[in-house]
Amino acid sequence: MSTALLAAGVFVAYLVAYHTYGRWLARKIFGLHGEADVPSKTFRDDVDYVPTKKAVIFGHHFTSIAGTGPIVGPAIAVFWGWLPALLWVVFGSIFIGAVHDFGALIISMRNQGRTVGDVAGRLITPRTRFLFLGILALALTVVLAVFGLVIAIIMATYPESVLSIWIELPVAILVGWWVYRRGGNLLIPSLMILALMYGTIWVGVYYLPIDLSAILGIPLVGEQFWNAVVVWTLILLAYSFFASVLPVWLLLQPRDFTNSHKLVAALLLLVAGLFVASLSGQADLFSSAPAIARDIPVDAPPIWPFLFITISCGAVSGFHCLVSSGTSSKQVASETDAQYVGYGAMLLEGALATVVILACCAGVGMGKFERVATPEGGQTYVAMKNAVGEPLVGRMAWQTNYDTQKGWAASNKLKPMVGAFVEGGANFLAALGIPFEFAVGIIAVLVASFASTTMDTATRLQRYVLQEFARSMKLEPLTNKYAATALAVGAGGSLALFVGQQPGTGGMILWPLFGATNQLLAGLAFMVTVFYLWRRSKPVLFALLPMLVMLLMPAWAMLWNLFAPERGWISQGNYLLTGFGLGILALQLWMMWEGFSAWPKAKGVLEKPFAGSPRQPISQTEEVPSVAAANP
Repeated sequence: MSTALLAAGVFVAYLVAYHTYGRWLARKIFGLHGEADVPSKTFRDDVDYVPTKKAVIFGHHFTSIAGTGPIVGPAIAVFWGWLPALLWVVFGSIFIGAVHDFGALIISMRNQGRTVGDVAGRLITPRTRFLFLGILALALTVVLAVFGLVIAIIMATYPESVLSIWIELPVAILVGWWVYRRGGNLLIPSLMILALMYGTIWVGVYYLPIDLSAILGIPLVGEQFWNAVVVWTLILLAYSFFASVLPVWLLLQPRDFTNSHKLVAALLLLVAGLFVASLSGQADLFSSAPAIARDIPVDAPPIWPFLFITISCGAVSGFHCLVSSGTSSKQVASETDAQYVGYGAMLLEGALATVVILACCAGVGMGKFERVATPEGGQTYVAMKNAVGEPLVGRMAWQTNYDTQKGWAASNKLKPMVGAFVEGGANFLAALGIPFEFAVGIIAVLVASFASTTMDTATRLQRYVLQEFARSMKLEPLTNKYAATALAVGAGGSLALFVGQQPGTGGMILWPLFGATNQLLAGLAFMVTVFYLWRRSKPVLFALLPMLVMLLMPAWAMLWNLFAPERGWISQGNYLLTGFGLGILALQLWMMWEGFSAWPKAKGVLEKPFAGSPRQPISQTEEVPSVAAANP
């Protein structure tokens, strides 16, 4: 009962926040206007700039920002206890994350749909544009590496999910062609695809699991390079290349729209299962996991500041500013849609992270299952038991995933962390009467679908960033979208495959780098929003305080990762991550100095507007206007 009441209270808080704080931001701070010019119409090219219905762009935006961040981050962070994780998710998403996403979306829409890095050069100083683009390039490389590994691990570990994930792609292309070339309706085909997707999950679970390890005769993961995780990673990188160069209407929009239905349906099932399991007494958060873990092992990083970078996407994520200003701002058809897309989608992501926390604690506590082979050659799941033959439930079940006695390094592996959500979520669905093995398939597809939408969106965004760099530096070959995309995929793939003691095992090594980089990026995006409002003499305190939090916490965590005795990257001789970390910190400090220097003369001074087309290079000699020259 208590678990259901807690979940209900969180969901009500999100609804109230949207209709109060979100409305205040939309009306009083940003002054949204339905008749204002928007980039999707002004620069329409039907490739990147495409005016899109609110429901469709919401589906793209939500599935792109969510990814595996609100799943993996909370699944790791409950190691410290579920209460700190839940508080950070709820208050972070309402007052920091949603404000961050909303601000980046509006500012980009009012600047030709250009990325937040481009806009920083106008709002702060011209140099900040290059600094920001450098940070974006490094951050997106890490995003591609981490999310590629997560999807590869899901596909290798849960072969029943593979069929549904891949069959969606050709179907989405057909839907895109039907809607944009034949003028057909999108809603009905997408609902038909939803039914098809759940049908293919059933087929994948009971009849056609695609186990690459068995098909190719290679291990799931191991010391040799050719293991299932590595092969899936390479396949996913190749897919991301092609997906990111296609017009958005052909794959991105229809896939994300139909994916959003599938993901929302799974979320509704999870919430329904959570309430049924809680009200029936099967799921008890308070007896399954500690609210605040007391016996934290000495090798665990400190909860301050690591809670704030471990959980990123569920509370606030710098990657979201790239989606807001990289793809969504080029598709929103009216300014008044921006609250629904920018603020609302982040609150839904917070709700997802809340469900993940409850699944990894109360859900896992309902019972542990293990996969076993059947005499017919198939697979099924059987309940795990303790030494005296009793089913593993409650705190004993939770400790199989979060055994603090083993220590942080032994317990925190990407596979069991993702597995905690898959198994806990499947327990919630099983409370609705869904067979456990089918429930596992549904949740595994949920995780992989979220991650795949983010992965190819990140590839497209990295292509934009590299092309902007190339145009500014007059590197003509790299302005070609195929060359820029190949560089993006190659850099992300190299980081994914060659970090870690074994090929394809570097996910947990990369996660702290991803978290710190991601959150530093959020702080810098807040800086852009603060300068935008400051130049217009608007209130800034509501954005300034989150900016300071998101600059301090990740910088603190990055310094710990770099210099901690025995456990830091420098002490361990990990020079690749050391180089990434030092480079990102240096760029951040430089950009903060640029902002500090520009602050006194910026109030009430409007920035110089962009001229011409978004595809024209920005002159390196253009300066932000002085106080005397600018119009107030």
